[in-house]
Amino acid sequence: MLNLLPQYESLCPTSVVPAEAVAEINSYIEQNACETLSVDISSMNIIDACYVSTLCSTTHYIKYPNGSINWRVSSDYVREFNKDLELGNSSYIL
Repeated sequence: MLNLLPQYESLCPTSVVPAEAVAEINSYIEQNACETLSVDISSMNIIDACYVSTLCSTTHYIKYPNGSINWRVSSDYVREFNKDLELGNSSYIL
């Protein structure tokens, strides 16, 4: 179950296991109208945050090619890692 802040449509996965977090976020994307979405994964380490943001950004792009996801992360290295993947719907904030 995701923690959802309805006034901002911001998600925070309840699981720290990356595969479970991906499943939670992707399930939310598939079941809800969320062309613009904010997700807080700042509690994850860099590797896990890269994994989660890459897979979920791809799922979101398939449903919303013109949409966007704002990822709250703990390190700018997540953005640096993903910049070459050209995930045009993703932005990263600290």
